Amino acid sequence: MSNLISCVSWVKRGVSAHQPSKYVLDEKELERVSALARIELEDARIEIERAHNAAKSMGKGAEGAEADDADEDGDEDAWVDEEDASMEVDGGVQAELPAKGDDLAQYKLDEYDEDDVKEDGMGPFSNIKGLTFYRDNQDDPYITLKDDAEDDERSELEVLPTDNLLVAAKTEDDVSQLEIYVYDESQDNLYVHHDLMLPNFPLCLEWLDFPPTSSEMQTDTQPKFGNYIAVGTLDPEIEIWSLDVMESMYPDMILGRPDKTAAHVPVPAGTGKKKRKKTKHRPSSDAYHVDAVLGLSWNRSHRHMLASASADRTVKLWDLSRPIVDGEGAIRSFGVHKDKVQAVQWNEKEPTVLLSGSYDRTVRVFDSRAPDTGVGAVLGADVEALRWDPWETHAFYVSLENGLVLNFDARALPTDMKSPSPARFTLSAHDGAVSALDVSPLLRGCICTGGTDKLVKVWNVDQTTGGKPAVSMVASRDMEVGKVFSAMFSPDDPLTIAAAGSKAKLQIWDVGANSGARRAFASKLSEAGRVLKEKEGGGLVGLVDDNEASEDEGDEDD
Repeated sequence: MSNLISCVSWVKRGVSAHQPSKYVLDEKELERVSALARIELEDARIEIERAHNAAKSMGKGAEGAEADDADEDGDEDAWVDEEDASMEVDGGVQAELPAKGDDLAQYKLDEYDEDDVKEDGMGPFSNIKGLTFYRDNQDDPYITLKDDAEDDERSELEVLPTDNLLVAAKTEDDVSQLEIYVYDESQDNLYVHHDLMLPNFPLCLEWLDFPPTSSEMQTDTQPKFGNYIAVGTLDPEIEIWSLDVMESMYPDMILGRPDKTAAHVPVPAGTGKKKRKKTKHRPSSDAYHVDAVLGLSWNRSHRHMLASASADRTVKLWDLSRPIVDGEGAIRSFGVHKDKVQAVQWNEKEPTVLLSGSYDRTVRVFDSRAPDTGVGAVLGADVEALRWDPWETHAFYVSLENGLVLNFDARALPTDMKSPSPARFTLSAHDGAVSALDVSPLLRGCICTGGTDKLVKVWNVDQTTGGKPAVSMVASRDMEVGKVFSAMFSPDDPLTIAAAGSKAKLQIWDVGANSGARRAFASKLSEAGRVLKEKEGGGLVGLVDDNEASEDEGDEDD
């Protein structure tokens, strides 16, 4: 399964820059990157100089003392073409070689610059004096396109206020990247805008609008809002990239210590005499993660705060307003779980409360100021995903590996966690792991799930007074993305879902195109002041594949 999209994130309309800027690698940027990677500037210059010299010498064989002809470079007169020396002319007598300097005499190169121009003025370059140089292409009458090409490029790259951005963490043939899509809902158009290369396999994404302080070089005049994406990968570090800068080579901020974790260096599991299934745990640290980052959550109230969950069994808090050169890293570290922490999320209604889920088959709810007084629930399977209910302060959903989705009230959870905790209600959602889960921020009681059974399902949860909530499935669809790894509601449209999975495809489903869904959510849509229009084509929007289009045209011709 080398080609897949592991996670997807929406960007709200009107947030992105109208015209993204191009990345510039200048001296100032080089200083920032050297501080970001915690290396000396002089070392960076040496590495760049080495790379430059290596590029110039490409095709000339090996370099330095390792070259096979290192001792022969200065003795060009001693070179002999073995193939020519072995050739013989008629009669077996070797042809006499011309004297040195005479072999090119026949071409009269010494007289090359003395050639006279023909009298008729029709020789080569005879009209060069008639050429005119124009400083501006607009003044040149022979350039008819003018700056139309540049204008076309700018128009293709612009992002309109009515467009959504979608960020997909894609891996193809062991190469990972972020693909930034533009989705125009009015035209049902989805296309790739640009991409960013990643150092390792991506596991989670989180959008944020807070500009990270990556060095002391930044001043108080920097913007207080922005368009950024935080990425967690198999490496212990968290990278934060600007989505408004194209062709970026380095992230705007790195949370962690790549100089200390050395994630690329394997840790032996034993003496090597006998294979072991479990690898040795890296020494933990309160300042940075030492294993893969599995989950991220941005605090929308305290916008400079970011929470991360890791395979090193910890949850950490990061302050994005602190320069990386001032502190050691995370401001807090919580060891509330006994196994890998799969997911973490802030409570929007209570911005100091965190929800986390782990492979130790538990979920924990705790205040980041007093984690020892938290509560939790014991589950029957590993946690896949979790979400707070934005419509109820203390309610949250958890999806499990066994295909179930549970709903809990945090106020009813115990502190001892010695026995399984009863859920408010349980959904048998999928045949297999429920790897994707989301709650609509625009429609109360509307949730979506995605599973390894390749289905995306939409559910309607009706709260009854004093009784058990009534839950019904509204729609189910195979979105042709393979096993579903991510499914998220749009922040601007109440029934629009983006999903991706094991086929490395991103698809958008407008559930409102389904008449049954419109009827099921009619009262809630009216309450939210939303009116959905009927659409043709089933409401599924995907990226147009040029290869598939050409094949379809060929079939029609046949």
